[in-house]
Amino acid sequence: MSQIHLRPVQFVDTPIGQPDGAVARLAGGMQWFAAYEVTEDGRRRTVPVADIGALGERAAHLHGAITAPRAPLMLGERTLRFDQPLVAGILNVTPDSFSDGGTHGDDAAGAAEAGFAMGTAGAAIIDVGGESTRPGATTVWEGDEIARVVPVVERLVRGGALVSVDTRKAAVMEAALAAGAHLVNDVSALLWDERSAEVVARAGCPVVLMHSPDPRQGGHGRVTYRDVAVEVFDWLEMRIEAVVAAGIARSRILVDPGIGFGKSLSDNLALLNNLAIFHGLGCPVMLGASRKRLIGALSNEAPVAERLGGSLTLALRGAEAGAQLLRVHDVADTAQALRVWRGLRDRALVG
Repeated sequence: MSQIHLRPVQFVDTPIGQPDGAVARLAGGMQWFAAYEVTEDGRRRTVPVADIGALGERAAHLHGAITAPRAPLMLGERTLRFDQPLVAGILNVTPDSFSDGGTHGDDAAGAAEAGFAMGTAGAAIIDVGGESTRPGATTVWEGDEIARVVPVVERLVRGGALVSVDTRKAAVMEAALAAGAHLVNDVSALLWDERSAEVVARAGCPVVLMHSPDPRQGGHGRVTYRDVAVEVFDWLEMRIEAVVAAGIARSRILVDPGIGFGKSLSDNLALLNNLAIFHGLGCPVMLGASRKRLIGALSNEAPVAERLGGSLTLALRGAEAGAQLLRVHDVADTAQALRVWRGLRDRALVG
């Protein structure tokens, strides 16, 4: 028998003037909603928030997870709060990334300066990666990846930046964390390297678990989904439980639905339209859709460098769905879009 899944729907501008219990706040953030789309046994129906208690223990658990404020992350002397959407700036130090490969070459100082510029432009955290995970990319030897990543991480941390390391290799995680990185972002959800969960648990650092259908093979295997949002949710739910069992605190886990990883255009659009379902996992949600292939597919095959408009649209879609962290290439433009979005939300909340 399938389990119930809940997706917040019927968002409202403000709770002011609403009857008691008629609306709920989404994950302690800036969005309020009045109902759930309930999925059970392949069927969907809409249920008012006030009536969710009649649906049983599973629904009550999901409702509690969806509405609970996300605890801030204490990262050294800095705090990352999740009561509004934040920007994570993508800093690739690879020769072959799909978007900006080769931009920084072997210039660690130049890469770090680019990271600092992202921070000035509005990025809350800089996500440093030394291996491309685009389809068909060659696996990078961990020694080379460490050599690319660590000098950049060291410079950014010395300059006061919050840094995440985008890697699936335990040795790279260890080296980057030793250099001062604050967070691990793993596209394999700690499945590619059997030592990864141990490394993260020992460090006590936060980790982003991303969904992919074949994380041990690179993440781009194609499968057929009957209900992609529900199936990705269930996969992430199982991964969270496994990671918690491995000694990683649930409060240190973030999730990412893995837009573009082993999913068709239709799958990706369905995930984006159903993004709010992932708040039922009780973890902050990261959305990484910047400059991805789906934008080109919907805009006359626009090349990577011409996907800003689509990237901003998807970032704002994430903000509307309550995503707490938006991983983007175009930091200044995204930060500006979010400032305007927040201005609109602030005004709406006061009527």
